[in-house]
Amino acid sequence: MSILVGTASWTDPTLIKSKRFYPSGCNSAEARLRFYASQFPIVEVDSSYYSMPNGSNSVLWVERTPPHFVFNIKAFRLFTGHQTPRDMFPKDMQAALPQNGKANLYYKDIPDAIRDELWRRYLEAIAPLHDAGKLGAVHFQFAPWVTSGPDGHTHVAHCADRLPPGYRMAVEFRNRSWFDEAHTESTLAFERERGLVHVVVDEPQGGANTIPAVWEVTGDDLALVRLHGRNHETWNIKGATASSERFNYDYNDDELAGLAEEIRKIAAYVAQTHVLFNNNYEDQGQRNARTLMSLLGGTVVSNAV
Repeated sequence: MSILVGTASWTDPTLIKSKRFYPSGCNSAEARLRFYASQFPIVEVDSSYYSMPNGSNSVLWVERTPPHFVFNIKAFRLFTGHQTPRDMFPKDMQAALPQNGKANLYYKDIPDAIRDELWRRYLEAIAPLHDAGKLGAVHFQFAPWVTSGPDGHTHVAHCADRLPPGYRMAVEFRNRSWFDEAHTESTLAFERERGLVHVVVDEPQGGANTIPAVWEVTGDDLALVRLHGRNHETWNIKGATASSERFNYDYNDDELAGLAEEIRKIAAYVAQTHVLFNNNYEDQGQRNARTLMSLLGGTVVSNAV
């Protein structure tokens, strides 16, 4: 078994501005990725949630990282049921979008032909990562209103059917109904049946758009843990201009030691475990990731030089 620890994004503005992770003179996109990949074996690409990914970038990412470096990439927000502003669609497709007077569109609003083209472009853009053996999982973070009812199951299964053979789909829910007392076992069974990677989350608890940490695996190849921090005050903050405002949390050593114990347990059941810190304010995630790597010791994979 092996455990890969990294962070969500390597280009957050607050991280760069803090000047506490990247060395002096590390100012270009290429230099930052090369340095990040010298420190950690995995990263999560979050930009692909906000807009369609770019195949040219995927080629550059392959070239700028070591042979066994791994990218987990988030699914485009439309696919996961989120509201999607018109300007987040590819520019050449915007004129063909439904003219229904709405500023935001949802998956159900989009004609089949446009959906098909969006899926085609998305998969074409991430193919260089897959072809190079550097694509870990395609991460679907479903909207809070995607519930565990029949429509929710149908949509998740639809997304799974859209991915080609050999692509791993990781599933993170943001509606508590998937993992309440009545549905936890059926949700895990659904994930196992469809070959979906269950995402274990650590996040503030109490709201309808939070789920508990369910330390289970749904296959023998991959486990995925995402650590969002435990900041209750900012989880549902209104008017945030960047995700780092929501996930401003610095794990202490005792919290990380407790997480390391749980991670070791599930890692024993799978070939590889991915652990990604999404507390992306300044260098919190990078510092916490380094501490966790030390706590995990011999089972962790590192690119540190």
